[in-house]
Amino acid sequence: MAIGLALTSHRKSIIFRREYPTLKGIIDRLREVIDDSGTYNGQDKVFRLKDGRQVELGAVQYAHDVRKYRGNPHDLHVFDEATEFDESQVRFLMGWNRSTYPNQRCRVLLTFNPPVNTRGQWVVRFFAPWLDLTHPNPALPGELRWYATIDGVETERPDGEPCKHNGETIQPLSRTFFPAKLADNPALARTNYGATLQSLPEPLRSQLLFGDFQAGIEIDAWQTIPTTWLQAAVERWKARPAPDVPMTCVGMDVAHGGKDKTAFAPRYGDWFGRITVYPGAETPDGRTAASLAVKIQKDDAVINVDAIGYGASAAERLADQPPEGYGVDARAINVGAGSTCRDKSGKYKMANIRAECYWRLREALDPDNEPTLCLPDDPELVADLTAPRYEITPSGIRIEKKEDIKTRLNGRSPDRGDAVALAMLTPTTFEIISL
Repeated sequence: MAIGLALTSHRKSIIFRREYPTLKGIIDRLREVIDDSGTYNGQDKVFRLKDGRQVELGAVQYAHDVRKYRGNPHDLHVFDEATEFDESQVRFLMGWNRSTYPNQRCRVLLTFNPPVNTRGQWVVRFFAPWLDLTHPNPALPGELRWYATIDGVETERPDGEPCKHNGETIQPLSRTFFPAKLADNPALARTNYGATLQSLPEPLRSQLLFGDFQAGIEIDAWQTIPTTWLQAAVERWKARPAPDVPMTCVGMDVAHGGKDKTAFAPRYGDWFGRITVYPGAETPDGRTAASLAVKIQKDDAVINVDAIGYGASAAERLADQPPEGYGVDARAINVGAGSTCRDKSGKYKMANIRAECYWRLREALDPDNEPTLCLPDDPELVADLTAPRYEITPSGIRIEKKEDIKTRLNGRSPDRGDAVALAMLTPTTFEIISL
């Protein structure tokens, strides 16, 4: 399909694979199809057809390789085996999907098998109406859906009509998805390839033979909280109503600008309420953030505030006595400070408070600990909590830098996840969650 579109519907195309050596099959197929209708320059990896069309081959093995293609426009971008790419690479390169010909359609095509590890799971979010079983409004194969980026967040729109936001006219772009299995490829279905796929071990067999996106994937060994643990916590939340107990704690992550949001995570023992978020523009200072926090707090619950940036002044405002403040039990948490906490086994210490927050959450969700913790049905929260990786250093368990996590989340800060992790730092945690 990619080669067909490039040779019939587009003037200037580029086909990406993650690494150059894996382009060989595509080059061979292009040579076969083009034959004497064009030439191939192996040095710049460009096919030039006699009718003026161009098909370039590209690779972005490393994250920074995308810079090689900055400002290089193509009206067709193809990402073959898209799950091998980072989402940030694909979105960056899509920025140059354009043409100077007014009637030339511009298109991005992603081809991929079901992801076999967590790195490729972003395609499930990207095509959520078709692939995410929890999506509230599923789409049929080939059905168009429309998306616009508003305040740095990709938002599904009801149609392709332009919308106004902060005085700017935003034009939504369409997206669709077509599932396929081996039987849908006549050329391969006529061969013995089916028998080869049938001999593979699961889940690879189902992924490649039937295009099954629900088949199990390999979890990154250094993912702080495994995806299946989070999914189980969400299922517990769906099955269990809010408990009739006082609010225990509110985790408060205050926006630091840009795409960041101020997030509040209310916890009732081992049950979290829905996360409340506000765009950073609505919390321009600690005073404003504090006024929102007291609207959410109930039952004299402690408020744990990330003390970086506006968080410090928000915590101060909350803790001060009236009339200057609100006189509530608010704690300014410096997540970079040292921690005396160790993991449940006692073997590993924590490098800092941030690691302690996330590790308490991890252990509260560990199936070996017979978990009862319930997390709200919130796709962004699950994405936030599956993004962080950890490492074991001489100073203890350390969670990777937030900038690395934001790259994995396409530039978005894990505000919801940080708020939930902060809410794990209360004395009641030990009593109810039994860490």
